[in-house]
Amino acid sequence: MADNERTLRHEMWRHDAGDDWAAFNALPAVIRNRVATHAYGAWSVNVMMLWQHYKRLHGRTMRAERALIRYLDYCERLEREAFASRYSEAYGVTVPR
Repeated sequence: MADNERTLRHEMWRHDAGDDWAAFNALPAVIRNRVATHAYGAWSVNVMMLWQHYKRLHGRTMRAERALIRYLDYCERLEREAFASRYSEAYGVTVPR
């Protein structure tokens, strides 16, 4: 299935296959909210896999939710930095703010 994604994300991450809507709907509300506000549209199947990992570590708790949100924040920062770096290389200036 073709998509319209034109970011560097496919160079940075593996996009796991699956039903994105089913994965999104199965996430806790606070995680769904963070996914919905992700700058580049977080991949729900990947987030669901991460959620399962954090639940194994911490149980289905607020601690697990906060840990996953911190990790999603970190990933988003990496994506923004990669975009800014590529933009600077292509145009010789920093990303306008």
